[in-house]
Amino acid sequence: MIRRTIPNWLFIALGITFVLALGGLYSYLSHRQYGINEQQRLVPGFTAIFDGLLKAAKPQGSETSPRPSMIWTDLKATYGRLLLGLAVGTVVAVVVGIAMGAYRWIEASLSPVVTFMSKVPQIAILPIFFALVGTDEKMFTAMIAFGIFFTMADSVYLAARKDVTDDAISKAYTLGASDPEIIYEVIWKQILPRILDTIRTHIGPAMGFLLAAEMLVGSQGIGYRIRMEQRVNDMRIIFSYVAILGIVGLLSDWFLLWARRKISPWFGE
Repeated sequence: MIRRTIPNWLFIALGITFVLALGGLYSYLSHRQYGINEQQRLVPGFTAIFDGLLKAAKPQGSETSPRPSMIWTDLKATYGRLLLGLAVGTVVAVVVGIAMGAYRWIEASLSPVVTFMSKVPQIAILPIFFALVGTDEKMFTAMIAFGIFFTMADSVYLAARKDVTDDAISKAYTLGASDPEIIYEVIWKQILPRILDTIRTHIGPAMGFLLAAEMLVGSQGIGYRIRMEQRVNDMRIIFSYVAILGIVGLLSDWFLLWARRKISPWFGE
């Protein structure tokens, strides 16, 4: 039956079984490819992927002038850009979204543009960013912030309109609250869980924008490294980078879920 619960042990066992099945299928495909060509690097085995990770983690340069490892340089560049762009885009989107949800005149002015731009794939406007902003570090920040701004502002605006009732605002006015107090005490605190969920759902698209830009014009970062390794058909480092992206993404998702439960335990799941 739809949504009928199952025991926790069965839930966990099914997840582990499926992961192991996928791992076994990949191992079979890799073994088959090695049987065709022992020097192949398109479908590396798990040992080869681990070797690629060790290669990426090896310090660069010489003993007299050592440089950070390739993986550290790439992760620092990519996630530094991602965090800065997410921070800027989130702050602006939250301010604009709450303003649209609180004041009808702001909603009437901005909602057509925000709604329209939220439907435009942001990767399609990468050439515009390259032409207007350039290809230096500020371009990555502007691209991520702009890329998530419209969809995030639209989500915050809808949450402010739907989750906060007119009765709650009227009661706050009756108790003598000012506009800033209502925005903070009623609207902000009520929609904070939605904002955290919105950030969770925008991490993936923001990383997609960033990797696409790094592949095109980057001189360092995960996207740049994937492009360089793809040119020589060496998938060992690419697979290890993909695994790191997935692990960091899961940890980020779990952290935001934990923060939501701690900050707003009344919200539920």
